[in-house]
Amino acid sequence: MQYRQKNLNYTASQIVFFFTVFVYGLQSFAQGPSEFSVGSERTKIDGVSAVVGDYVILDSDIDKTIADMQSQGIPTKGIERCQLLGKLMEDKLYAHHAVQDSLEISDSEVYSYVDQSIEYFTEQLGSIEKVLEFYNKPDEFSFREQLFEINKLQKLASLMQSDIVSKIEITPEEVRAFFDEIPADELPVFGTEIELSQIVIEPKIKDEETQRVVEKLKDFKNDVEEKGLSFASKAILYSQDPGSRSSGGKYTLHRKRPRMVKEFRDAAFSLEEGEISTPFKTDFGWHILTVDKIRGQQVDVRHILLTTKVDPLQLEESKKNLDSIRKRIVDEELTFRNAAYNFSNDKKTRNNGGVLINPVTGDTRFELTKMDPLLYNQVNKLKDGEISMPLLEEDRSGSKKYKIIKITNRYEEHIADYSQDYIRIKELALKDKQLKAITKWTKEKIEDTYVSINKDYKNCVFSNNWSKK
Repeated sequence: MQYRQKNLNYTASQIVFFFTVFVYGLQSFAQGPSEFSVGSERTKIDGVSAVVGDYVILDSDIDKTIADMQSQGIPTKGIERCQLLGKLMEDKLYAHHAVQDSLEISDSEVYSYVDQSIEYFTEQLGSIEKVLEFYNKPDEFSFREQLFEINKLQKLASLMQSDIVSKIEITPEEVRAFFDEIPADELPVFGTEIELSQIVIEPKIKDEETQRVVEKLKDFKNDVEEKGLSFASKAILYSQDPGSRSSGGKYTLHRKRPRMVKEFRDAAFSLEEGEISTPFKTDFGWHILTVDKIRGQQVDVRHILLTTKVDPLQLEESKKNLDSIRKRIVDEELTFRNAAYNFSNDKKTRNNGGVLINPVTGDTRFELTKMDPLLYNQVNKLKDGEISMPLLEEDRSGSKKYKIIKITNRYEEHIADYSQDYIRIKELALKDKQLKAITKWTKEKIEDTYVSINKDYKNCVFSNNWSKK
């Protein structure tokens, strides 16, 4: 069982490690092998560390990644070159077989991820010029091209891993067997967890404000259809969606992998190429949407999001309304559950009495040490059963609302209990089963895949049989 726990932890560390390679290995990517002759002397600047399928791993991919990690204060103690090479070889193996198995990712989808990465880096460092300076890149174009290659490799590897475990399920009997195999002194310890409920009151939006936003979107639609103006340019200039604005409002959607709210998906998959929707509403605001390209199950779309402005008087009115609801609950005139069902404007929680669902685990418990910082700050001083005062919340689009929160249950730190912690134990059991499937797949594919390792790494002790001994 100890071995199993180590493997589960290793899986999590792989994810973190890959991200580190992704972010801090940008400078080393696409440098290419460099070996030249000066007179009769041959000077080696770079070389090949390994080849996996169609992919080459260069010495510089290891050298410069480690150097970059060190320069950014990322601890490298305990990370050996052999370990790093082994991880890079795994990634290349996944990507290679993703291509062989026709697990495709469109260039447009990759470029969408590139746009998001550029936007994130720019937000963190202040400007694109500072980003280029930080990563020592001569221009934005070359930086984007290198990001494209990195993202494509990452997405292919991710697709392959997802495909390997996509059909794996776990039965209650397997969960029970997994738990029973854990020695008593190795049972996991779960940190303090709480269950939360909320009531949300959104300010009323005046009809004239809604009409203003709708008419503005209609004007954008007309400018594109009648005047030939660019939809993408309109999105860059006016859209209030921070996640897509810099890329001209672009998203790639897949019919079998929904990533947007229903209203957005319905609009995206109902239009022909080049067609622009009429304004439609989601929980995020008002949109117009156009389809750039339909590719089988995938569709490339662009959208423009506008949000309605909240009248300060209406916002204050929503707070007063929530104050009144809170008082009725405190006075035991209403239960929190009934109040949420009857008055809350939050569609996701209203029908279950305001109970919040943890987006990470899918259940109702939130571990205090792993909570979203904003939510933690809202509840960390609350006592069990206490109801917060109205809290003002503003999302990324600028939409404002008030809410009250109540801690409905608390589970103190404890050793895993099968009945009490079934959902978490099930997650661990499923991850263990998935890990075994990936390990088995990796072992089999290494035998079937061309692998060449530089003599400098022949003595490495890898976790996988790359040497095929």
